[in-house]
Amino acid sequence: MIAVRAEHVAKAKTFLRERGAAIALEALFNFILPLIVFDLAKPRLGDVGALMASSAPPILWSLVMLVRERRIDALSMLVLAGIALSLLAYLGGGSVKFLQLRERMVTALIGLIFLGSAAIGKPLIYQLARATMMRRSPSELQEFEALRDNVHFRRVMTVLTLVWGFGLVGEAAISVALVFTLSVHDYLIAGPVLGYGTAAALSLWSYLYVRERRRRGAARRAAEEEAARSAVSGPL
Repeated sequence: MIAVRAEHVAKAKTFLRERGAAIALEALFNFILPLIVFDLAKPRLGDVGALMASSAPPILWSLVMLVRERRIDALSMLVLAGIALSLLAYLGGGSVKFLQLRERMVTALIGLIFLGSAAIGKPLIYQLARATMMRRSPSELQEFEALRDNVHFRRVMTVLTLVWGFGLVGEAAISVALVFTLSVHDYLIAGPVLGYGTAAALSLWSYLYVRERRRRGAARRAAEEEAARSAVSGPL
């Protein structure tokens, strides 16, 4: 037990060392700066103008990350679509509540895209995972693509896509409720917490689910191999 905990602590330290700076920058642009910009801009621009100004840091961060990757694929297109929809939401005008609601519809629409892709048999999670492997682990990409027609693999991709789709739609629904119950300032705090919390929960569930399916897959293959060996060595 102590050894397992030490291993987890070591992994956490490695993760923070490798990703800590990136996480801090993402929190700065998507959480801290929007709140600061809103509070500074509100006395001169009002709620609507200040909310539009506060959207600049997250959009800038998304664009910087997109340029940094220098690749257009399914993941990049999803980011671009989110940026475009966010800009359209802010350019539509209206009251601050309608502005917040239209922006939340971006999350709902992306969730519906996930659900739609699963419904037509082309789960979006597969494309996103493939895009990530192309960036980070090209050596595993061929093995990953070879599983595309495997029925068990496709079921896993479909379940992952459905869970993420319903999760994003659920997050959007909760966000809509928060828009009508919180001030704009408080929502700028609660909204990112909800968004990051949802992403963290979905990511953790996905990791545990995939790990369990891999374990079951290995057990199934071992049983099939044992059955094949028994059939060959059995009486003629």
